[in-house]
Amino acid sequence: MTVFRYDKTLDGLLTAVFDAYSRRIFPGALLAHGEVPPLFTDQVYDVATDPEMSARVWNGLETRLGRRLGNMVLYVWLSEREGADMLLMRYIRKIFDSPGQFAYNLADEDVLEVKKLAQKVSHEGHYLQMFVRFQKAGDDSFFAPVSPEFNSLPIAIPYFTDRFRDQKWLIYDVKRRYGYYYDLKETTEVTIEDDGHLLDGKLDPKLMAEDEKRFQTLWKNYFDALAIRERINPRLQSRQMPRRYWKFITEKQ
Repeated sequence: MTVFRYDKTLDGLLTAVFDAYSRRIFPGALLAHGEVPPLFTDQVYDVATDPEMSARVWNGLETRLGRRLGNMVLYVWLSEREGADMLLMRYIRKIFDSPGQFAYNLADEDVLEVKKLAQKVSHEGHYLQMFVRFQKAGDDSFFAPVSPEFNSLPIAIPYFTDRFRDQKWLIYDVKRRYGYYYDLKETTEVTIEDDGHLLDGKLDPKLMAEDEKRFQTLWKNYFDALAIRERINPRLQSRQMPRRYWKFITEKQ
C-alpha cells in the first residue's frame, strides 16, 4: 500500500491529487506530515503543497462539474469528518477518469456519500444564517459567537457581509477558535488569543453596550409573556432549532 502524507489543508489534498496523477500512483491512505504509516506500507510519499498545482486540479473539477457541484467538494472538506479526505480523493479520481455525467451517478457509493455529506454542511450554513444572534458592544460593533456542527461558517459569511454591510460585526466560531470580522469595507478572518470567556455565548458585560443590556431584558420579558406554558414542546423546538444554538440565543440563556 502507498501512503501519502500532506499538511491537512484543501490545497494540500488537491496537490496530492495532482502528484498522484503525475506519479501514476494513488494512495491507499492519507496521513498528516509526521504520522506513522500503518503496517505493510510499501511506500510513503510526502506531498509538498503547491498552490499552482492545487488551482489546476480545482479548475479541472469546475470544468467537469460546474460551480454548484464543484462546491460539494469544498463542503465535504469543511465537514471535518474522519476519512473525508480519502473520500474526496476517490471521488475526484472517479470524476476525472469517468466519461459523461458520472457526478450524477448516485448508484456509486462515493458519489452518494459526497452528496449526503455536502448537504449536511450546506444545511448547517443555513442554520447559521437563521440562528446567529448579534450582541452590541460598547464601540457600536456587533458580536456573535457560534459553534456549528460542521465548519460551515465560511459558506455563510457572504450572506452576512451582504445583509449587514452597514455595521461592523464579528462572528466567531468558539469550537474552532476563529472567526470573521467586517469593518464596513472588507471581511477578514481573525483569531482571538484569549477566547475562553466566549464559550458560554455571552459578551463580557464590561464590553456590552448599555442599550444592549436593556434590549436583552426586554426581549426575554417579551418571550416569557408571549409563551403559552401548556404548549411548550422542547422536542419540536429541538427539531426546528438545534440545541447547539440555544446557548447563543438570548431567550434561551
